[in-house]
Amino acid sequence: MSFSIGIVGLPNVGKSTLFKALTRKQVDASNYPFCTIDPNVGVVPVPDERLEQLGKVSNSAKIVPTTIEFVDIAGLVKGASKGEGLGNKFLANIRETDAIVQVVRQFSDANVIHVEGKVNPESDRETINMELILADLQSVDKRIDTNAKEVRAGKKEAKELEPILIKLKTGLDAGKLANEIISDPEEIELVKELHLLTIKPMIYVLNVDEDKIFQDTDYLTVSAKIEAELSELPEAEAKEYLKDLSLDASGLDRLIVKAFEALNLITYITSGEMETKAWTIKRGWKAPQAAGVIHTDFEKGFIRAEIINWKDLVDAGGETKAKEKGLIRLEGKDYVMQDGDVAHFRFAN
Repeated sequence: MSFSIGIVGLPNVGKSTLFKALTRKQVDASNYPFCTIDPNVGVVPVPDERLEQLGKVSNSAKIVPTTIEFVDIAGLVKGASKGEGLGNKFLANIRETDAIVQVVRQFSDANVIHVEGKVNPESDRETINMELILADLQSVDKRIDTNAKEVRAGKKEAKELEPILIKLKTGLDAGKLANEIISDPEEIELVKELHLLTIKPMIYVLNVDEDKIFQDTDYLTVSAKIEAELSELPEAEAKEYLKDLSLDASGLDRLIVKAFEALNLITYITSGEMETKAWTIKRGWKAPQAAGVIHTDFEKGFIRAEIINWKDLVDAGGETKAKEKGLIRLEGKDYVMQDGDVAHFRFAN
């Protein structure tokens, strides 16, 4: 499964610099609005120390981490919901992502002009959210009109949808995000066709000066400058640099953790001589669904799954010894996958 995270922000808040650092992908980060006209996409491997350990006990020929996709989306300005700047393109690009990372600026740099003329993270956040809310209001208003006709025509689905649309409109009018207005899975499914922007999970990143990364805040604090420096270093030197900064993980690692949490994702693993590979699934998925991520035939013909926790497999010293100790268990179609499960699926052709 692939998941995409849209990185958004006002012009000159450092989002493209952050994107470049996170993905090691060169983008145009010139100091003027709208320099990032087309979305840039970077597929980033998800760091997972478990894979290396499993690869050793399985004598794997290769290790394949799971990935997450970051999309650098053109800078937003006030009026984007009405087509200002690159508004229409911005909205179209962001609708295609699964979650939104909002980058707001706190760093000070006289050479990088803020589009609003001042550095104010909360103002950045309010501007972005308001433009997304206004765009959602347009979608909801249009759907209310068409739904009213369907209600008069006696359509059952339209009657079920009507109170949800009214609730959404009331909340959006009050400046709330859709994900703050409705949370019931059934209601969310009913409005899925609207492709609401503010129903997506939101992650807020504060781009700070290098000496402000430890401040206590509700934001995920990241220094795009530090991340850019880290991205240029060999892995061993990058780890040493992080140690010198008293950081346990890079901004990328912390952002991925946040993204996984926001999207309610977990990782399971397959491990053998050919490869040790990580697979991303939604939390709560059962074994057949998880098997289907490898191949649809695995889900259709699912018989059972051999499951062991990754740490138990490593501690046992490999699959053969784990079986001797009775650590590998057989699970059926109702088994709910857990993060860190090592799985081997049995299926009928």
